[in-house]
Amino acid sequence: MIKMMDFSIFQLINQFAGRWILLDAIGIFFAKYSGYILIVVLLTYLFWGDRNKNTKMVIEAFSSAISGFIIVNIIRFIYPRSRPFVSHTVNLLINEIGNSFPSGHAAFFFAISFIVYFFDKKAGTAFLIVSFLMSIARIFVGVHYPLDILGGILVGYFSALLVNKYFKKFFSKRQTTT
Repeated sequence: MIKMMDFSIFQLINQFAGRWILLDAIGIFFAKYSGYILIVVLLTYLFWGDRNKNTKMVIEAFSSAISGFIIVNIIRFIYPRSRPFVSHTVNLLINEIGNSFPSGHAAFFFAISFIVYFFDKKAGTAFLIVSFLMSIARIFVGVHYPLDILGGILVGYFSALLVNKYFKKFFSKRQTTT
């Protein structure tokens, strides 16, 4: 039942791929390239504003993204799920290899986005919107099911939450001992 709903939602989004050149280009851009923009914007935080706070944010963001990536690979090893184009006829605009659940892109970029949100609500909201558009685009281009994305979002959120809590404890202990 859940797999049928997952595939139905996938088809609902993926059915528009391959129909309009502009929509395909936007979908491919968000699916493949928008993450680079998020990383560049995140790194620019190192050069303006409160450098101490921003450096902590960038370190936390990359730490949570890396931990999310590790968790994704553990889950993929335990629960391998093939990509939609392996099992079904889909409108495929880009190609990916490996298992699809959970989405590594969603986990990685939502982990970063949630950390940015914890530090700066306005910028974090923008990061979350771009991460959401990237995730929908990955369904649109035919490489992920919606549950892959949801799983990636959850991994990203919990990675960010755990790393943020750890760093708060770590930095509070360092300040009390110095």
